[in-house]
Amino acid sequence: MSRISACFEQLSGAKALIPFITAGDPHPSRTVALMHALVAGGADIIELGVPFSDPMADGPVIQRASERALAHGVSLSDVLAMVAEFRKDNGTTPVVLMGYLNPVLRYGFARFAADSACAGVDGVLTVDCPPHAAGELAGALKGEGLDPVFLIAPTTTEERVAEIARHATGYVYYVSLNGVTGAGNLDIDAVAGKIAALRRHITLPIGVGFGIRDAETARALSTAADAIIVGSRLVQEIEAATQETAAEQLKILVASLKAAIR
Repeated sequence: MSRISACFEQLSGAKALIPFITAGDPHPSRTVALMHALVAGGADIIELGVPFSDPMADGPVIQRASERALAHGVSLSDVLAMVAEFRKDNGTTPVVLMGYLNPVLRYGFARFAADSACAGVDGVLTVDCPPHAAGELAGALKGEGLDPVFLIAPTTTEERVAEIARHATGYVYYVSLNGVTGAGNLDIDAVAGKIAALRRHITLPIGVGFGIRDAETARALSTAADAIIVGSRLVQEIEAATQETAAEQLKILVASLKAAIR
């Protein structure tokens, strides 16, 4: 059983909190400490963003995080090294890499899957790689015991949802609104209705993200979803803090979100 599956099994119906940060932001030397701070605050799974020069699905907050990381020269190999360092002290919290296809394609699917497994990665979400084009990558990941995680949007057709259900393992990520990460104007009832419809096809846990910025929204959505995914709000906290205070600020914020969905 993968660490992701084990995590949801151990939760026994309780809701998972999945925070996102960008690897290398604000500085490569701080990422592992920030990952441990997320766990200390109550993170069940960590989504670690792979910095990319053209993060088309991300809003300005996460775009700036990628720019800061890339300014320090952070590569995909560096991200894997950060996960390996994290694993020296934490062998249980699942880590999912979230990013874009180009760096993985350049790295090579088989090599990427093998090196990710060796580093201690548990799942991979490539935002711009839809399931009909993900066969080779998904096969390489599954061959190394890693979970390919897919996005489902409000506009995803029922046919595509069924296709995602055939390929995905671990969990699926429902995008709560049409737009980029960090956008607002969430319709809680509409999201809950869509998640209920998805369960006709999806037997995996369903996480919901994009636009969750506070405990109140997290609590409301947790009644329908299996996991709450928060990214831009946390990255914004890192941006506003100093390198010395960011870890403690993240821990406090994550703890408040976890308390809300408990």
